[in-house]
Amino acid sequence: MKAGFRIKKRYWMAILVLIILGWFGYKAAHASHQSNEGTKFVIGVSQANLTEPWRVAMNNEIKSESDRYKDLHVIYTDAAHSIDKQKQDINKLLDFGIDLLIISTNDSKSLTPIIAKVHKKIPVIVLGRAIDGYDYSLFIGPANEVIGRNAGQLVADLAGDKKVNLVEIQGLSQSPPVIERSKGFKEIIENHPNIHQVDTIVADWNRDKAEDEVIKRLKKNRKINFVFAHSDAMALGVHRALEKKGIQGFNIIGVDGLEGDDGGLDLVRRNILKGTFAYRTGGKESIQYAMDLLQGKSGIPKKILLRVNKITKDNVDQYVQTKQNTLNISKQQKNRIELGFVQVGKESSWRAANSSSIKKAAQDFGIELKFKNANQSMNNQIKAIRNFIRERVDIIAFSPIVQTGYEDVLKEAKMAGIPVILTDRELSLKDDTLWLTSIGSDFQEEGRRAARWLLEQTKGVKKNINIVELQGTPGASPTVYRKKGFEELLRNHSNYHIIASQSGDFTKEAGRSVMKDYLEKYGEEIQVVYAHNDDMALGAIEAIEEYGKRPGKDILIISVDATKEAFNALFAGKLNLTVECNPMLGPELMKVIMDYTEGKEIPVKIVTEEGIFSQENAKRDFINRAY
Repeated sequence: MKAGFRIKKRYWMAILVLIILGWFGYKAAHASHQSNEGTKFVIGVSQANLTEPWRVAMNNEIKSESDRYKDLHVIYTDAAHSIDKQKQDINKLLDFGIDLLIISTNDSKSLTPIIAKVHKKIPVIVLGRAIDGYDYSLFIGPANEVIGRNAGQLVADLAGDKKVNLVEIQGLSQSPPVIERSKGFKEIIENHPNIHQVDTIVADWNRDKAEDEVIKRLKKNRKINFVFAHSDAMALGVHRALEKKGIQGFNIIGVDGLEGDDGGLDLVRRNILKGTFAYRTGGKESIQYAMDLLQGKSGIPKKILLRVNKITKDNVDQYVQTKQNTLNISKQQKNRIELGFVQVGKESSWRAANSSSIKKAAQDFGIELKFKNANQSMNNQIKAIRNFIRERVDIIAFSPIVQTGYEDVLKEAKMAGIPVILTDRELSLKDDTLWLTSIGSDFQEEGRRAARWLLEQTKGVKKNINIVELQGTPGASPTVYRKKGFEELLRNHSNYHIIASQSGDFTKEAGRSVMKDYLEKYGEEIQVVYAHNDDMALGAIEAIEEYGKRPGKDILIISVDATKEAFNALFAGKLNLTVECNPMLGPELMKVIMDYTEGKEIPVKIVTEEGIFSQENAKRDFINRAY
């Protein structure tokens, strides 16, 4: 018996050794990217969990799109809601020899350090949930504040003048999508005094938890009549709770808009949801951009915000049936696409670089460009757009001078079937279907980055730090959001004070004039200047020198744009920091136009890659500057 046992033991040990050797052989084959099937690239997908239907749909999209590439192998991991396991999964994928990582996480804060570490080795695409900072190759996700605002508006529209008691069902506590959706939602409902938010439930994106928590709340408050759930799965949990209690007449709104049984679209059709907000998971786009990154293609953006569609019973079937239209260009009539572009003006060196980039890219892509300069006049812009509509160009692009006032002319373009693309700046209009997409910077993040640097440089200083601000053109989106982002980070630091804030209209002359007035009024009290662009900062530097102080030493100077003139000021020690706002938008604009003509899904916003430059790193990065 003992001899037989030893033989069996040796037999199983031999089998185990063969399995281990086979595993390492498989691992080595993929690490060297030389499989029998001719694998050229290996992508690792690290998923936070596969219990959320939205994440399952994301993985399905990734698989469907990756199957189109014969030389691509994709490895999937599931962290099963565990941050520690997701960290382990990432390390295992790296050991496996992946060429690119796609990661979707629940807890971006905990995973930011390891993502930054991976990004130093290989490209990283962050999918769905944003992380802090810019240490990744590309972020693809929804415009969560827009989702929140749209949900708030739908509640307001459904409620009318009636009194509403509302409960908000949130996903994972303090996760970026929850914070942003909730923020956008509150922005709207706070303007409607008849809407009272009586409770907030954290259900961790889980249908069953949402159901259980709502049942608990109904025991205490049966007067609730509206629910905004941050996902359709949680919204379904709310419906089941109400069904168990025999309660009818509720208005439930969800988010996701997925296909399939009990998906958001199905729930809207069955009148379980009054509405949902549908957007792509980004799975398909993540593979498309991954291949671009792996193949070394240029013009890859930093962030892509996916389009959000409001779905109600009135339009659910139309939404499903409608596919994105392509430009209706007859090749027999036209040899190439006609683009009508309206520039803001010539207010700065940044704008000159932007214009040059657009003109060169149009030539490179074989697009016929009709270029008009509005010379800082909104009326001139609107007139030029109307002329392009009359000329029946194929597509119109422009950089809005201010955020409002363009609605009528954009409606005219829409009626004419001419898509409009916004570049550099954005619009604040109720109907966001009036433009196809916007391409440019994250102005709010630029403001945050300026504030982060200031907080780091002045860490430990307990005395008051007085800041004067040079704003851009009043009402322009860079002005609004650079100010908002800067103030957002300083809000929790009581010794930082913006003692004066005035427009310098993005020009050097106005910046110099405003700074001169600041110095006459506040003099020795000023420790920091925050200018919304380099030109105003350069004007402020001249005023400070005329006043007898040393810019960059006696007064810290922070600006935005990162033009060559700003780098010269950094080299001279007169400017302390410039946050990049990339003007080279031409290639990305032309790529979007070409994608649109081919019928590809176009995101609602495309954000360019940008850096920050201080006196310490300016010389190292200057040699690679294109503007």
